[in-house]
Amino acid sequence: MRQILIIGAGRSASSLIQYLLNKSEKENLHLVIGDLSLALAKKKTNNHPNATAIALDIFDTNQRHDAISKADIVISMLPAHLHIEVARDCIVCKKSLVTASYVSDAMQELDVAAKENNLVFMNEIGLDPGIDHMSAMKVIDEIRDKGGKMLLFESFCGGLVAPESDTNLWNYKFTWAPRNVVLAGQGGAAKFVQEGTYKYIPYCNLFRRTEFLDVEGYGRFEAYSNRDSLKYRSVYGLDKVLTLYRGTIRRVGFSKAWNMFVQLGMTDDSYQMENSDTMSYRDFVNSFLPYHPTDSVEIKTRLILKIDQDDIMWDKLLELDLFNKNKIVGLKNATPAQMLEKILSDKWTLEQDDKDMIVMYHKFGYELDGVKKQIDSKMVCVGDDQTYTAMAKTVGLPVAMATLQILNGKIKTPGVQLPINKEVYLPILKELEEYGVVFKEETMPYLGYKPDKDFS
Repeated sequence: MRQILIIGAGRSASSLIQYLLNKSEKENLHLVIGDLSLALAKKKTNNHPNATAIALDIFDTNQRHDAISKADIVISMLPAHLHIEVARDCIVCKKSLVTASYVSDAMQELDVAAKENNLVFMNEIGLDPGIDHMSAMKVIDEIRDKGGKMLLFESFCGGLVAPESDTNLWNYKFTWAPRNVVLAGQGGAAKFVQEGTYKYIPYCNLFRRTEFLDVEGYGRFEAYSNRDSLKYRSVYGLDKVLTLYRGTIRRVGFSKAWNMFVQLGMTDDSYQMENSDTMSYRDFVNSFLPYHPTDSVEIKTRLILKIDQDDIMWDKLLELDLFNKNKIVGLKNATPAQMLEKILSDKWTLEQDDKDMIVMYHKFGYELDGVKKQIDSKMVCVGDDQTYTAMAKTVGLPVAMATLQILNGKIKTPGVQLPINKEVYLPILKELEEYGVVFKEETMPYLGYKPDKDFS
């Protein structure tokens, strides 16, 4: 049997493993699922006869090399910074590799070696990055194949809570890594190009510069700018496009409320707070407020944020129990961002019966035969349960499908790459539709770049 080594058995691996197990008889596959936690790896095998769980410490060089050498292909579902040692072993052992992570500089340096050994090192084939690349390139290539000229490309994606599980004033729960949510947008100004002009949004203004998106059947959403919208300009062949903008989707009102944390300084991850392990929620809030001999923490908070007691923003803060003097954060030597993450996790963790939801939205502006047109492409995917979430499905399924395509010799182009070529995205997008990942495209007159906030 052909052996697939899957390194990492976390939440994102659920749908990936299930897909490959369902294909294992027909495709003559045996999965080896390796994780630091043997119990977790065993759980993911579902007692399937074509799966074996092993305890795998990727920092154990001999153990890692031995597992990779026995495989026909390797999937790494590890955190992004841990892929590189696996990748280097794959070069030595002459095994192709699939990950859902961004291509790091260290990974890119293996491109020549991968090509010399005729190995496919497929990266960025999860959700975002991944499905966003494939669905965008499909439409862009179709426009170009007709002789069209690209004028505008906007791309938005968000992991949200499904409508039936939306039970708080923030219309949000953590569906993926909470830390990434807390730190979103930091590390430099967001940059994009609008009608040929470069634009920049500093972090302090990021969550006040949003635009609205409407998705039939799911209502209105908002989006704030990703840090670097221009990262894929050359990759997509859009160097001359007039408008290029990428953003993160949230429900309307989230960004304005989140901005309160930004303005207070609660999302800062650059320093540790004193006595963080004994600090109450109320003490945490008060740490960012000016001293006053008589005003309460509540009054000081409203004054500094310029919100009234009957403002929905105030209700959102109260809902998080931020002013509770009896709740202790309980984190030693923690940064403000780490403490905020802990507080939010108490309220925004998905319940057992909750479902998550992925929303993706692309806008393509182009000119064809002298006529300007626009295509809007939208996708909504709702999770099944807490194991087979929409996030696990949209991250894991493309990884699994690409792995099988490589193993079967249908994806042949060697080297370190993204899923932007037709041999990759056409079959995978088509198969994803069988699993409810469907893009609905609508053609309309060209609207240009018309954000709901003034970007001029």
